[in-house]
Amino acid sequence: MGVVTIDGSTVLAFVNNDAEFEKSVNEAFGRLDLNKDGVLSRSELRKALESMRLVESHFGVDVATPPEQLTQLYDSIFDKFDCDKSGTVDLDEFRAELKKIWLAIADGLGSSPIQMALENDNITTNFLEKAADLEANSTNN
Repeated sequence: MGVVTIDGSTVLAFVNNDAEFEKSVNEAFGRLDLNKDGVLSRSELRKALESMRLVESHFGVDVATPPEQLTQLYDSIFDKFDCDKSGTVDLDEFRAELKKIWLAIADGLGSSPIQMALENDNITTNFLEKAADLEANSTNN
């Protein structure tokens, strides 16, 4: 588990660093593409989202969400990523949607620094750690 201190500018600098952002997106996509066919299926993306436990917990406390509501939510997220409505998410679609998400997070954080404890190995944790590392390295140089 690690603790990072970030604000919107930390996330924005990471997203705007094309090489670092693309490298992170490619790594995340590679981990999520379980069958290595070059696209994410509905079930592969759902598995990733479930691992983040964004819906199943509220401030660290487990909550019971009916399975049909979870399926509806995960399907709507998948549909958002599947821009061309092909039934799969390719790397370009994945990158474009992640960029929108992280830019919205940067905007939401604004200039107020927050400390976050990162405990899982998931997309969110990896991106936030890399964003914090990039900021720390640019400050130390």
